[in-house]
Amino acid sequence: MKIHTSAIVHKEAVIDEDVEIGPFSIIGAGVKIGKGTKIGSNVVIEGNVKIGKNNQILHSAVIGFPPQDVKYRGENTEVVIGNNNIIREFVTIHRASGEGEKTVLGSNCFLMAYSHLGHNVKVGDNVIIANMSQLAGYVEVHDFAFISGAVVIHQFCRVGKYVMIRGRSRLGLDAIPYTIIDGVENTEVKGLNVVGLRRNGFSDERINILKKAYKILFRQNLNTSQAVEVLEKELPQNEDIKYLIEFIKRSKRGIGK
Repeated sequence: MKIHTSAIVHKEAVIDEDVEIGPFSIIGAGVKIGKGTKIGSNVVIEGNVKIGKNNQILHSAVIGFPPQDVKYRGENTEVVIGNNNIIREFVTIHRASGEGEKTVLGSNCFLMAYSHLGHNVKVGDNVIIANMSQLAGYVEVHDFAFISGAVVIHQFCRVGKYVMIRGRSRLGLDAIPYTIIDGVENTEVKGLNVVGLRRNGFSDERINILKKAYKILFRQNLNTSQAVEVLEKELPQNEDIKYLIEFIKRSKRGIGK
């Protein structure tokens, strides 16, 4: 371990081998940090926080502070972070609200400067969240999503797999998987995220099926329930379409149009 002499590490913190902790950082009791993780200067990590292997946490990030939730009464909650994440300057990640609950960041994610994960947020794997984007409590972000800069996401909203959200968007509805979302005025679906799908190895066949699904959902004069029925009857029920249908059926806030 390489711990700077000015860092404060609580004796009850569990620090694995090869961890680096920079100057003036504070690591509290209950924190567990996995092998190979590097923590920069002035980072504060407190509370029940579990951090996996080979993460990079940069200057002045704050992880594990109590939730900004008026209902919180000091319950035993956690932050759980996976492996190989980059967490940049001044990122904040808050503990969950509700006994035994967790705020979760998966693996291979990139959180850029000043981004915020509120209480009970669940972020999947391979997600990019750009500078100053703010995720309110209970937001879900599924794998391979890309959230551009200065995006604000309302509590309980969900962002589907392979979604790309335009910068400065205000998301008040669920972002349907595989699409490009523009939320500057309304939560508006601008099209299929074809470039993102191709970059992530989707075949032309998979993309063409998703194009058909997109036309059914957004270019026919159908309400959401009717469109889902057509998706179930007329398209191959591969993994992509099954996930898309399940995402829509689980939506509580509704989907953008």
